Amino acid sequence: MKHIVSISDLSSEEILSILELAEKLKKERKMGIFKEQLKNKTLAMIFELPSTRTRVSFEVAMLELGGNALYLNWNDLQLGRGEPIKDTARVMSRYVHAVMMRVRKHETIEEFAKFSSVPVINGLSNLEHPCQVIADLLTIKEKKGELRRVKIAWIGDGNNVCNSLILASTMLGMKIAIACPEGFEPNSEILRRAKKFGHVDIFRDPKEAVKDADVIYTDVWASMGQEAEREKRLKLFRNYQVNEDLVSISRDAIVMHCLPAHRGEEITDEVIESEKSVVFDQAENRLHAQKAILLKLIS
Repeated sequence: MKHIVSISDLSSEEILSILELAEKLKKERKMGIFKEQLKNKTLAMIFELPSTRTRVSFEVAMLELGGNALYLNWNDLQLGRGEPIKDTARVMSRYVHAVMMRVRKHETIEEFAKFSSVPVINGLSNLEHPCQVIADLLTIKEKKGELRRVKIAWIGDGNNVCNSLILASTMLGMKIAIACPEGFEPNSEILRRAKKFGHVDIFRDPKEAVKDADVIYTDVWASMGQEAEREKRLKLFRNYQVNEDLVSISRDAIVMHCLPAHRGEEITDEVIESEKSVVFDQAENRLHAQKAILLKLIS
């Protein structure tokens, strides 16, 4: 494994290996066992977009593994003044042992990875969010006992998290159903690639998607960079809310959300606070997943 720009940069075996390591690290942390496997290693974290879970989980991960994490705001770097991405990538490669990037355009991280001689990790782009999905898979495995044949129902916008989830789930033999308004389907190239591994069902009616679902997953209707479309999206997505009526269709489903949530929009307060909700376990698992990713890439 060199870069994780897309979740499909990993094989199914590599994803399962990361999950196994994450489970081990989670147990060790609860026992107070910390091994400095990344002592004297440094992770550069470049943020073009705001972050809570990605920044904190990566920073704490490096600390607990004995390494260092550098928070670098895009506008504080020469990148913000127009330095070519390829120049920054080649310079960073001589200073640090890996780079994690949270950027607007997927092409940015693709170019950075092309010119980087150290591992590059996609901490979020407009196309994919592989680190989030690895934590999601860890959560599903914990709650359902396995991944294969588990059915995920994604309700709402076919966004970056949805794209990575589609690739990962089909690679691992899971079932996935997407419910979204017309024109808000997942990326067509992602769907084409996913069809090499498995089948993706797309519905307009959320009730159809959640039938027999083991997992009901949603995300905000307007992601970062889509604020201008917010009012339009609120109208188009009003029938795609994850509420008690929708959740009741699938009796044994857990409810997931990658956070931050707009309570009362894509998900109700009652559902996110219910016993079916695993959103805070999911958020915690970002830490264990990041630690496993870092160890696989740079130890």
